[in-house]
This record gives sequence, structure tokens and C-alpha cells, in this order.
Amino acid sequence: MKTQIVQVASITPPKPVLKWAGGKQQMLDILLPNAPKKYNKYIEPFFGGGALFFALLPEKAIIADSNPEIINLYRCLSENVEDVISILKTMPYSKEDYYEIRATNPDTLTPMQQAARTIYLNKTCFNGLYRVNKKGQFNVPFGKQKNPNYCDEQNLRAASEALKNAEIVLGDYKDVLGRYAELGDLIFLDPPYLPISEYADFKRYTKEQFYEEDHHELAQEVKRLHELGCHVLLTNSNHPLVYELYDEFKISVYPTRRSINSKGSKRKGEDVLVKVEPKKQIFVVPEKIQLSPQVSLYPSTRYMGSKQNLLEYILGVAEQFKFETVLDLFSGSGVVSYLFKAHNKQVISNDYMAFSACITKALVENNNTTLNERDLAILLDTNVLTDNLVSETFKGLYFEDEDNQFIDIIRTNLSRLRDQYKRALAQASLVRACLKKRPRGIFTYTGYRYDDGRRDLTLSLKEQFLEAVEQMNLAVFDNGKANKSRHGDAMECKQKADLVYMDPPYFSPLSDNEYVRRYHFVEGLVRDWKGVEMQWHTKTKKFKSYPTPFSSRNGAYEAFDILFKRYKDSILIVSYSSNSLPTKDEMIGLMTKYKENVEVVAVDHRYSFGNQGHKVEDNNNLVKEYLFVGY
Repeated sequence: MKTQIVQVASITPPKPVLKWAGGKQQMLDILLPNAPKKYNKYIEPFFGGGALFFALLPEKAIIADSNPEIINLYRCLSENVEDVISILKTMPYSKEDYYEIRATNPDTLTPMQQAARTIYLNKTCFNGLYRVNKKGQFNVPFGKQKNPNYCDEQNLRAASEALKNAEIVLGDYKDVLGRYAELGDLIFLDPPYLPISEYADFKRYTKEQFYEEDHHELAQEVKRLHELGCHVLLTNSNHPLVYELYDEFKISVYPTRRSINSKGSKRKGEDVLVKVEPKKQIFVVPEKIQLSPQVSLYPSTRYMGSKQNLLEYILGVAEQFKFETVLDLFSGSGVVSYLFKAHNKQVISNDYMAFSACITKALVENNNTTLNERDLAILLDTNVLTDNLVSETFKGLYFEDEDNQFIDIIRTNLSRLRDQYKRALAQASLVRACLKKRPRGIFTYTGYRYDDGRRDLTLSLKEQFLEAVEQMNLAVFDNGKANKSRHGDAMECKQKADLVYMDPPYFSPLSDNEYVRRYHFVEGLVRDWKGVEMQWHTKTKKFKSYPTPFSSRNGAYEAFDILFKRYKDSILIVSYSSNSLPTKDEMIGLMTKYKENVEVVAVDHRYSFGNQGHKVEDNNNLVKEYLFVGY
């Protein structure tokens, strides 16, 4: 089944076309917050006035009713609203005109004329009711309104646009739900209310009555939809039978006003909302999701494997679940941690690379601190005695002498900043300056043989640093959560969270995954080259890489098994590549040992998504990014 995120159409939300006895316009402030943010399609089989449909404006919908006059009306509005408007404009309003139009046999009219007559009678009769005599003829009396607006052209056109996204069906609710309801759909049920004696004749704009046994059948259908994996919202009166039929679901009571009783004292009532969550967790393949504007302030990096271009889809997957805390176990560039912080989650960020942990210390854990002019004056103070570690060790390798000397000055002055977040911001800014100043942003080679003349390479390291400080300061914000940056081995991390995101080093026989080899210089910079084993014989003056289980196939397999078991009670989202090992099928096998549901979202180099295997494999791209989702 192809799924989608339902998006709101870019039209003005219309009001219901019909005045509706028992309509849900007055309950929209209750219904809308209870509707899920994401669903596959919207189905309303007791459509009537369609207040919720017109408020939601779903991109895909099935709307149905058993009354052919109602269905004819909505089909005509969808297909040719201008004809309906033209006919309504010719229809005069008076008591005599009303009874003459009411007496007209609908079978003698065209579909458009029937649609106009339905609107006219609804807007000009008493309280918008529907009642027929034994011959099936409409017999509601004249409403005595002074100036009824039965031809609201703007609203009719807006309704027409909304209806174009719906399949309009004439039929019994059970037939409609049996034919159309699928996993992930949102079903809104507004049946004739209980008690039967009060509402059977006129609760709905329908010629058919709804008895107590019908409510029992409806309850069985709701339970079927629950098992199927649908979201269901059901309204009814505050009647004991409702509690009996839906006792396993959430029931809320709300005061409402009835418009169907001539006595004002009897117009007050209580409606209930039955909210049914799907029994099966629904997974919707993300196509696009709007990010918080705060995310765009994150300073870009040239970090290998950064998920900067996948953020909309990572968030699209994550937001399908209820969670408050996130553990980003292999934070890397830190952009995913920052993403979740920007979307008001409490974030625990972890990485075995010190420079990665430094970045998240500055921008994820830090909520308020920035570097000011006084701090910069301290950092840029040249009247200090440096150890010349960078100037001497890396002379002629990566940067000019002046740039190396600048790094040594910043290193020396860092200890003069007493605040831990100021130091983290300064170090993170220096790391970013070094990465941007290097062609390709890595330290696996010496010299400037990849110099392409871009601006980043023409700036001095000091200029890069000052620009980085400005961007880092702009990116600092407080999401009101106690976020944490951890520097340590993921395999030893014991932190817990509702959702765990993993973007580990990818093991592949085609390439290495040694982040230390690529970033040894900035890693050493943050560590101040303490606690590392320098390999002085190498041209790049790198230090020995940290041990990681992800450097071999067996090690990666065992590591994933350990991590999946450790976080079996959390929602899991794992980024991995199609040319890496374990394979996709092996990863699914590993995850299904600990998670009941596993989904795979594949991303090609154009970042388009699909979770259906045949569509993934038919894609001509050689390498894809996978998001494995376990829940």
C-alpha cells in the first residue's frame, strides 16, 4: 500500500455548505486537536454537512452518505459549481416561492437544479432540518428568515476546490468502510445520535433511521477499524449505551447546544467524543516535512557522512511516534542532535570523537552562553607565550605559518576562558575554521593540491575563525530542556531515551570508515594532542585510530546486535548505506530480534524516498541511504 503524509491544500478553508442539525462546526475546536497530524486518507461515511472535512482540507478523502440528494449536491459542486451558483441566483425568496420550490418533484429536475434546490431548501427551511412524509416528500415548513444567504458564491467556490480532492460515494457506511478503509486512514463517524426517540427523525439529513441495533453494529465496525490500524473519531450523545459499546476506548464529554428543539431550555446537551487509536503502529513514508527555522542557523560543516540533507526525512520518520527524549548515539557533525533540540526534544548527544562532542557541547547542551567582544579579545591576545606545538609539528603540512601560529595562540588562550561553554564555542569555531580552510575539509593529505580557488581557501584562518564565531553565536538557543553532550564510546553508553538515533561508521570492503584518519588534526586540536599515540613516521603526522567494532563485518554485526538489544524499549532509527555491511536484509534480521515492527526507508542520491522493496531496487542509483526504523 502506498502511503503519504497528508498535506493541507492551499485554499481558504470553506464553511459547510449546508446548515446542519447536529453538525460539528461547534465541536471543531475539540475535533481538530484530536485528529492525528499524519494519516493516509480521510474517510467520512456519515458526511452530512462535512464540517470536519472542510476544516481539515485533506489531500485525499472518501466522503459518503446514504442520501442521494446530498451526494448529488456535493458531486455537482465538485464538478460544476458555477452552474449551481447560476441557478441559485435565479431562485426567488418568499414564503410562496419556498413552498412552490419545495413542492417541485426533484425527479423532474437536472442534477444541477436538484443541487441548487437542496441548498435553497436547507438555507430557507426551519432550522435546516430534513423530514419527509410517508410518500417520501420533503415537508419541513418555511423558516421565516429575513435575508437568508443561500448563494454564498465565495464559499461555494472554496467548497468546490476542497471537494475536488475527494471521491464522493453514495452508499451505506458499512459498505463504504469495507471497501475503502485501510491501515493508516483517519475515519470520522458522526452517526444519528442516541437516544433513538429524540433523534431518529431529524438528527441527520437522511431519509433512513438509525436504531439501537445499528449502534451495536457500528461499534463492531469501529473495533474492526481499530484492529485494521485506523485512526477513528466518533461523536454521539452522552448516553449510557455509548459507554457500554466503547468502554475499551477513550471517551470525553463536551457541552454543546442543540439547534433542533423549538424550546431554548432544551437546546443544551452533552456530546461525547470516542477516540480510537490504531492497534497497529502506522508508519507513513515521509516525502517532505517542514523544519523549524532554527535548524537553518546550524553552521554547515564538510563532515563526512553528515545528515544535513536528510533532516526533513529523519524528522518525518521520527514525528510519527510519541517521544520526548532523544539519544543521538553517534552525533558526528551534531546536526541531527540540533534538529531534535530545535523541535523541542530533550537531547543526549554522544560521540567518541572529541571534536564532535565539542560541537554538541557548544550548540546542543549550551542553551544561553555566547562569545562576546571581551572573550574574543582574550582569545586573540598575541602577548602570550605559546608552546608552538602546531607551528612546529605541522609546519608546511596543512596551513601557512601564520595560520599555524594563530592556532597556537587560540590554544594557549583557551584556558583563560573560565566558562565551559565559552571554551566549547571557541574550540568548535576553530574546528570549523580549520575544516573550511582545508580543500575537501580533510587531513588525509598534505599541501593544497585540491585548491579550487573558492573563497574559503582565500581567507586567513583568523578570518575563518571570526566568521565561525559569529555563526556559532547565532546558533545558540534555549529550548527549555536539559540537553547533554557526552564524549564517549557508544558501546559503553548507558543513557536511555524514548528515541535512539544511530548513525555509526559504515563498514564497507570498498572504503574505510576511519574518521580519525580524516580528521586527526581537528581531533588532536580539541584534545590538545593529549592521550593520543602519535605516528611520527607518517607524512600527515596523524595519531593511531581509536578501536571500533565497526571496522569489520563481524564487529559491526555484533555491535548492532548489542545496541538493538540495549535499546529494545526505545524507538530506533538507524542510518546506514546500501553498500555497507551488514546488508539490508541482515540489518532487518538483527532489528526484528528485538522490535516487533521494522520499516526500511531508502534514500537515493536525490533524496527521494520509498519503502516498497520493488521500487527501491528498480532505482538506478548505485548507492542509497537506508533509514531502518524499529518500533
